[in-house]
Formats: sequence, C-alpha cells, structure tokens
Amino acid sequence: MPSPSCKASGSRKTGVTGFCMGGALTLLSVVNVPEADAGVVWYGFPPLEYIDASKIKAPLLAHWATEDVPFPIAKVGELEQKLQAAGVKFEFHRYNAKHAFANETADSKKLPILKYDPEAAALAWRRTMDFLAKNLK
Repeated sequence: MPSPSCKASGSRKTGVTGFCMGGALTLLSVVNVPEADAGVVWYGFPPLEYIDASKIKAPLLAHWATEDVPFPIAKVGELEQKLQAAGVKFEFHRYNAKHAFANETADSKKLPILKYDPEAAALAWRRTMDFLAKNLK
C-alpha cells in the first residue's frame, strides 16, 4: 500500500500560486480544493461567477496591476466584495503597473499591454514570501 501524501498525513502545508491564467486557476483551486492552506494570485482571475467565496477557507494574497487590460482593476473590486461578504481572509495589493509587471521578459514581447516593473515586482515578491512564511509554517 502506498504511503500517505504529506498533505493527507498532515505533516505539510500546501500553497497555490500562479500568474495570469495561473492566478485565475489559483482562485479556482482555493474554491474547489479545501485542503489548500494559502493562495497567492498574480494578476489573474476567472469569470467571477465561478468564485463561490463561501467555499474558500485558505487565506489569500493577491497582486493586481491598476493598468491591467486583460484583467481590469474594476473587476478586482467586485471580487473583493465577494470575498468580504463571505468573510474570507485576504490581502489585496494594487500596483501602478501594467499586466505582467513581475515578468522580467514582458518587455521583450513588445506588446503595449505588458510592462515589467522591477520595483513593483520586488515589493510583490517580498510580500509573497512573508505571506507564505506566515501561512505555511
């Protein structure tokens, strides 16, 4: 018989993170996988009707770009309201930046909707590492 996984045996905590579509998948993961212990979203969300915030038990951290075209900041406000109404523990940060602000290769794509921002990226990474250290210890 195979040995139980770390999560099943309770010896490890599990965090989920992702960028862009991965951010959307992170949100869907914390909705649909109650065993997740923390989630970190990087500028991405699914259609909000797929977010049943009442099912979210893990704390969330999210990084949003105020000039994001693929994921408009106005929708982030709607998501925030859903999470607040359900009593989800979350921390959202908004950066005066464009989509993919933490992607060091964003500028090489030569797309006007993408822009690497090293200062915003460094701050977001610091916040992410602090959040994960706190919630996965």
